[in-house]
Amino acid sequence: MQTEDNAIGTITANLNAHYEPFGWHHWPEHPWFSYQFRRGLGETQEGGGAVSEALRTAARIVAGDDDSWHVEWRATGERNLQRAQAEEALGHVRTSINCYLRAANYFRQAEFFLNPDDPRRLDTFTLMERSSHGFLRQLSPAGEVLEIPYENGSALPAYFVRAPFPVARQPVLICMGGLDSIKDEMWFMQAHGALQRGISVLMIDGPGQGGALRRQRIVNRADTEVPIGRCIDYLETRADVDPARIAVCGSSLGGYYAARAACYEHRLAACVSHGAISSITDMWGSAGEDHGLAMHIKWVFGRPSMKAAMDKAREFALEGHLEHMRCPYLVMHGGHDVLTVSQARKVYDYGVAKGVDCTLRLLDEEETGAEHCQHDNPTIGQELLGDWLADRLGIDQRALLTLSRNNLQ
Repeated sequence: MQTEDNAIGTITANLNAHYEPFGWHHWPEHPWFSYQFRRGLGETQEGGGAVSEALRTAARIVAGDDDSWHVEWRATGERNLQRAQAEEALGHVRTSINCYLRAANYFRQAEFFLNPDDPRRLDTFTLMERSSHGFLRQLSPAGEVLEIPYENGSALPAYFVRAPFPVARQPVLICMGGLDSIKDEMWFMQAHGALQRGISVLMIDGPGQGGALRRQRIVNRADTEVPIGRCIDYLETRADVDPARIAVCGSSLGGYYAARAACYEHRLAACVSHGAISSITDMWGSAGEDHGLAMHIKWVFGRPSMKAAMDKAREFALEGHLEHMRCPYLVMHGGHDVLTVSQARKVYDYGVAKGVDCTLRLLDEEETGAEHCQHDNPTIGQELLGDWLADRLGIDQRALLTLSRNNLQ
């Protein structure tokens, strides 16, 4: 059995905190808050928090109060950032790395429900990036903070992290989020698993995302092959990148972004829709101003109303484009995704009918990872997409492990 489409706002019969097929449901009478908490709670297992800190923060939140949500998550982020800085000064590298990473994700949570014009939003986002930078600079190899040349003098904010294996030219995964997920969250959703398997990562804020939206007011676009092409242009300049093995993965709305890019950017060796979308208007075409994501949708699409945003969204569909994809394509989707499951099957069926090398992986409630983008268990999501990518990119994981061991002798 699969969850119906657009079930994210449903209030369950059980009003106590409990477990659903899509994961832990903390405030059933406030399902949007529960969804975001489930997302943050799941990311603790990838270093994006501590279970006790997440639960302690939730205990102090007034459910349904956006301001309370911001205040409590920000306080938890600040405590971790302060500890990260203090431990870094003492040379306690591992503790500092852990604290910076937790802080980054707590600040991401704190920012989520704030209005775009709320001055606290950019301020909190800046704290998140500062925390991410502290994490990245202490990695081995150290992560790089980049600006990818885009167009009209603008740039796409990005982080590059090289996989920690003695291979001169490595494959790379371009990691991106969707409507509200950003480069700093990609570690928990895509990047960590890729790095573990010998795949370097370029985590980006594309048009309509993260710093590109907040600082440069760059809204999203349907022809995502353009910004992804700029990223590939950059990667091809690096001596540590294998240009024949560059892949792209997009989460949530990024599932459309990644697929559309791979339809026309044939330098890509593989593509993953981490949550598939065939047509945005199929999902949100009738959504009004009271939709739980209306604020984000209007901001990201650069339109003043939901109607205007959905007028623009008609361009965001894979029909008529997916048949041009030449690389292997993975559609990975939660079987109880509270946003939509039907979109995944629609994308897969259309791709197969058009001769695309498609793989469909729906996760069920028994294995977990059945929520949207595997927010209830992001580790299994990273395992599945990481192994699929490694196989498609010709990575022998056992040989890579042996090489790494021999390099230490």
